[in-house]
Amino acid sequence: MPMSKLYNMQGKVVGDVTLSDEVFGIKPNITAIHAVVKNHLANRRQGTQSALTRAEVSGGGAKPYRQKGTGRARQGSKSVPHYTHGGVAFAPKPRDYRYSLNKKLRRLALKSALSLKATEDKIIVVDELKMDEIKTKEFKAFLQSVGVEGKALVVTPEKSDTVMLSARNIPGIKTTFATLLNTYDIVDARTFVVDKSALPLIEEVYA
Repeated sequence: MPMSKLYNMQGKVVGDVTLSDEVFGIKPNITAIHAVVKNHLANRRQGTQSALTRAEVSGGGAKPYRQKGTGRARQGSKSVPHYTHGGVAFAPKPRDYRYSLNKKLRRLALKSALSLKATEDKIIVVDELKMDEIKTKEFKAFLQSVGVEGKALVVTPEKSDTVMLSARNIPGIKTTFATLLNTYDIVDARTFVVDKSALPLIEEVYA
């Protein structure tokens, strides 16, 4: 069974935690992770790109110059793509990039991402992850004390304004709560920092 060290808010190891085999101990399915991350990024696209085709640019009705005798290639319009200010060939237009994946695949990908973090020993469990007041400096000191470097995903059992507001100005740190995990955030983060009391919720929802 996967194990993780248990830290307090001062960064000291106070014990060990056994993680669920069903969520943190499966064989990671990289194909599922790739499919879900690709879907997540596609669903985030605005799809507002737009350019004018040759039918939409102004002008182009008259022939630029006579057909023969100029020594130049024949042209029928100034709105063609190879002219400056001409239309764009196969111009991109606004579209919706969203598509859906089935729940079974999304759940497999999330458990695979968590299991991958457990395999890499990148899960940090905190006995009680809370802040009495909004203090970015103190929260940053806590992250450094438990060995967080670079990007990290901080998970609390439920929404915590003090934790969220303390962490929001620290580059690379994202906060969420147990029932709102997604595969992309887990994969994107180098370290998964989780409150001990959030583990049963994660196991209950995603097992």
